Amino acid sequence: MNISIIGASRNQNGIGQYTAKYFQKNQACVVSVLGTTEKTAHSAADALKLYDINANAYNDFHLMIHSEKPNAVVIASPLRTHYDYLMKSIALGLNIFCEKPFFWQKNMDFMPVLNNLFKKAASKKLIVAMNSQWPFSIPIYEDLCGPLAGQPVASFFMRLSPGCWGKDMILDSLPHALSMLYFVLGAGEIQAVEMENRSTIKSIRFDYIAPGHECSVLIELESQHHQPRSFKYGFNGKIVNRIVDLDHYDIYFQYQNRKIKIEDPLELSVKDFMAAVRDQREPVIGKSHIIATTKLLNKIYNHNDPVK
Repeated sequence: MNISIIGASRNQNGIGQYTAKYFQKNQACVVSVLGTTEKTAHSAADALKLYDINANAYNDFHLMIHSEKPNAVVIASPLRTHYDYLMKSIALGLNIFCEKPFFWQKNMDFMPVLNNLFKKAASKKLIVAMNSQWPFSIPIYEDLCGPLAGQPVASFFMRLSPGCWGKDMILDSLPHALSMLYFVLGAGEIQAVEMENRSTIKSIRFDYIAPGHECSVLIELESQHHQPRSFKYGFNGKIVNRIVDLDHYDIYFQYQNRKIKIEDPLELSVKDFMAAVRDQREPVIGKSHIIATTKLLNKIYNHNDPVK
């Protein structure tokens, strides 16, 4: 599999660079990167040499695709660019691994747009996945805290630390929580949304109603710019804390007095996408997951927030 990365610089969260690393590690070939300017493109390509990736640098999308002929693209560019790159990539017959949120435009009627996008992708037998990696950590969570299947799930908590403030935190972070709820509880609706801003923390509460489940949800968002950012989550009061060893980028989960090293969920997300392309199957974070969580994200974002 030949991969082109759109947005491999570290100006935002640096996810494009780490995604490139994991594709290359798992026997794909990262052939090119796309930047907004020639300078940023070359800077991104130079940064990837740390992982023994020798990617060509471009600042013209169509020239890159024509020259490199990749099988798939990674869309890790700023959110406002996602929709344009999604549609261009589908038109050119490329499989897509897109950062979360999938795409966002204010006051858009998302359902017909999403249905049209996936209809076009299906007509060309393309695989389209969104990178919302934390559902891939659920088996590790269950090793620490016990199985979720067959158990009533009455509550869910997640604490995230986006590098932004205001309503942008919702777009940056809520897709993680919504993906976890969809993955564990299935498709559902949200009710009784409440938002509160206190000091540096935005709290979002709602009820997630799915078949057989009425789950009370609390999401806490605290703007944080230094690494590693705080992250924890859990069901029914059993909360795991993520610990990152920045020297080696090893990741651990800790629950009570137990601490275990885990495989990076981002790498697991990359592996699933590669397997989906190889086997021509739906990825874990595929069409139904993307449509359902985008609909819920839209509802929360448009709730009457006390602080815009």
